[in-house]
Amino acid sequence: MALAGTVLSLALPAQGAAAKAPECVRSPGQALELCTFVRAGQAYYTLKRNGAELLAPSALGLDFAAEARAAVTGIGNVARRSHDSEWQQPWGEERLVRDRHNELRVSYASTHGARAFDVVFRLFDDGLGLRYEYRHIPAGKAVAISGERTEFNFTDHYRAWWFDAHHHANLEALYRNGRLNDVATAELPFTIERPGTFLSVHQAALVDFASMYLERRGPGRFRAALYEGPDGVAVHKTGPFTTPWRTLLVGSTPGQLADSRITLNLNEPSKIADTSWIKPMKYVGVWWEIHLGKGTWSSGPQHAANTANVKRYMDFAAKYGFGGVLVEGWNVGWDGDWSRGTAFRFDQPYPDFDTAAITRHGAALGVELIGHHETGGGTENYGRQLDTAMRYYRQHGVHSVKTGYVGDGGNYQLTGGNGEVLRESYGGQYMVNFHQRVNEAAAAQRISVVAHEPVIDTGLRRTWPNMLSREGARGQEYNAWGKPTNPPEHVTILPFTRMLAGPMDFTPGIFDLTFGKQQVEQRVQSTLANQLALFVVLYSPVQMAADIPENYEKHMDAFQFIRDVPVDWERSRTLDSVIGDYAIVARQQRGGRDWFLGAVNDETRRAVTVPLDFLDKGMRYEATIYRDAPTADFRGNPHAYEIVRQEVGAADRLALPLAPGGGTAIRFRALDR
Repeated sequence: MALAGTVLSLALPAQGAAAKAPECVRSPGQALELCTFVRAGQAYYTLKRNGAELLAPSALGLDFAAEARAAVTGIGNVARRSHDSEWQQPWGEERLVRDRHNELRVSYASTHGARAFDVVFRLFDDGLGLRYEYRHIPAGKAVAISGERTEFNFTDHYRAWWFDAHHHANLEALYRNGRLNDVATAELPFTIERPGTFLSVHQAALVDFASMYLERRGPGRFRAALYEGPDGVAVHKTGPFTTPWRTLLVGSTPGQLADSRITLNLNEPSKIADTSWIKPMKYVGVWWEIHLGKGTWSSGPQHAANTANVKRYMDFAAKYGFGGVLVEGWNVGWDGDWSRGTAFRFDQPYPDFDTAAITRHGAALGVELIGHHETGGGTENYGRQLDTAMRYYRQHGVHSVKTGYVGDGGNYQLTGGNGEVLRESYGGQYMVNFHQRVNEAAAAQRISVVAHEPVIDTGLRRTWPNMLSREGARGQEYNAWGKPTNPPEHVTILPFTRMLAGPMDFTPGIFDLTFGKQQVEQRVQSTLANQLALFVVLYSPVQMAADIPENYEKHMDAFQFIRDVPVDWERSRTLDSVIGDYAIVARQQRGGRDWFLGAVNDETRRAVTVPLDFLDKGMRYEATIYRDAPTADFRGNPHAYEIVRQEVGAADRLALPLAPGGGTAIRFRALDR
């Protein structure tokens, strides 16, 4: 096996533009085969797995605004290379990532010379990436991209998990499950299944481009679509340019999708040379109490972000080993209709919030203040203050910030050249670039970012590792005020849909699951053991123990798992899982010997037996198992749990009884012999 950056290249002689034979490439393990050809003025590609067709002929190319579609006349130059390397993440779901692929670069000639293009195909054993290079457009010449021709023409009858594009602000929707041909549009990642085959469409390295979604154009045939700007154009570029990657993950099980690292491998290496200041951590925060109505974001007698209250949280964090305290509602601007975001001041705390006193108190305890910038969708307002806001945090020893873009229905307000109000989509080129601007401004001050209401993650955390986590799905907050709240199946779907994009700031760990609500659809629809398991199942390098301190102190034995579970991992394995039914994940602590397991369940009681072959062979472990009690049920007895211990090894199998809405969380502590 060739590692450490070994690259084998083979450039083929230029072929005539009229060459008709398809050009093909196989994955390193030979399971996948991709071919491309030109027919009737259009470039296509196909994909097979072990000889079975996964993608029927699927179109390639971009469309340009106010231009007749240029015909593709044939294939020109072709180049191939093989690559096998290993690189280390500064933090992540696993420390070492292998990048092993075969690449095919194909030049397509065009009737319009400047619209000739190259496609770079990278074929991995677990999927593919493709991107366009329009290198014949003169340097500096402006072009407007109106859309894509890129297709995913699926064969056979698949089931799909999706929610519609455009209809859900900030990507916060419940997933639907149905026939592939029931899908009209779909946000990414878009996951489908037929017996023995799982596929998921996404994108990688989304920079200075509009985000992609899918539109169904016929039975099984989906075309890439791009979010447009206010002028009706999807993307403005100057020549020459390269697009983000379009990706397709392929696996025999849901776990093979979840454990793929293709998205990361298609991003550039880190642009931050010294990453030592980027710290994964668990944290608590002045947050859930506001959702429960025990305090307010706005100033006044119920204002939660006051100095005394934040110090109380810091004392709790220090006592139990948490690294930080998030505080929302600390700064001027939360009074009134803050969802329109023009009043926020990012270096002006409310009078009852003493930033200097709070950060001094935290520093003495070894606990950091985690910053918060809610913009209310007012990107111009935030943009004007961005550098000042980040310097303010740097001066006060704040090393991470949660950003928010609640906005008006997921649209962001800015002013046009004539003073008119323009609306930018959350997935448009403008917002893609704005999020990147925020991240770079934060990095300049050695600050990490956790983005809420984000552009969906596309693996940019490899290039900018201070981009720790994002929201981009229905998280725990919906369990406080959602009508209805998240159903139990939601967290069994996320690992194989949203989580394929990257880490999610779900904010797990609610212990008071009913908080006075009688109707189950108005409270957390899970058991307490399920909440513990989420710390393993839903990966994030920053995990919030989301409940209020007094609720943890009522269940100190269960709280011990939250104290023990890491957020940074050596290895991760997604075990036996059925999308929408249950999900089981095991992870090994980075730099340590212990393993942790999380299992979450839907509304149906079941028992699952898990082989422990992920444990290191020849070692014995004490398994501390936090599981549902026999009578546990999210509907009527959600707080019933039990804790048992037993010695196990890699050759053993472990039965996991999962209650309705339930779960199991396990620490496998390595024993010295």
